[in-house]
Amino acid sequence: MIISANQPYFAPFPGFFYKALLSDVLIILDEVQFPHGTTWISRNRFKNDQGTLWLTIPVWKKGLGEQKINQVRICYKGRWPRKHQESFKCAYGNAPYLRDHLGFIEGLFAARFEKLIDLNLAIIRYLMDCLQIKTQLVLLSDLGVKGRATQLLIEICQAMGASVFLAQSQAKKYLDAELFQNNEIELRCSRYVAPIYPQLWGDFLANLSTLDLLFNCGPKAGDVLLHHQPVARS
Repeated sequence: MIISANQPYFAPFPGFFYKALLSDVLIILDEVQFPHGTTWISRNRFKNDQGTLWLTIPVWKKGLGEQKINQVRICYKGRWPRKHQESFKCAYGNAPYLRDHLGFIEGLFAARFEKLIDLNLAIIRYLMDCLQIKTQLVLLSDLGVKGRATQLLIEICQAMGASVFLAQSQAKKYLDAELFQNNEIELRCSRYVAPIYPQLWGDFLANLSTLDLLFNCGPKAGDVLLHHQPVARS
């Protein structure tokens, strides 16, 4: 069994889903600490006529101290859900496949999820379905393991009965390869190449949210994701 792990990013970039595609199970790291500063868990990049469009989901942090990701609540002060929805419509109104996904976007911002993890998982599951990725998602909080850093990943693999842990090549330098070896778990690395595809609004921008890929390429998005990769799953 091949296991990979990732924090639950907001509307993740395509590399998130490529790693999922190469895995049998993707562990969602919902029980690790939520970062104090800016984070991909609550914001991501899209594209409009001005270039990069940043969208952020406001969350409650002040006075709450250390929070685990699955404890973070969304702040609904102001009109940001309506503004985000309108930003999508303005930025992608001429995208060939926006209409196919507009119902999901409207429902997403009308749902008023209490916790950020639930909003992010709704997007992740929707994108996996659109990309036809059948990889199983498992929450770290359901496994009952409490290690840190590489030890946490070892314990995840042991809890799942996995023989291989898959990491993106850029992350290898942060992992203790010897610890994997001592526990008879293969540490395997994948190299992700950002796909190039038709976009609106001028010069191509790489590694935007996968929603950008979906709005522009529709049913072909999965094929686009795989086309530029050095290794595709058999």
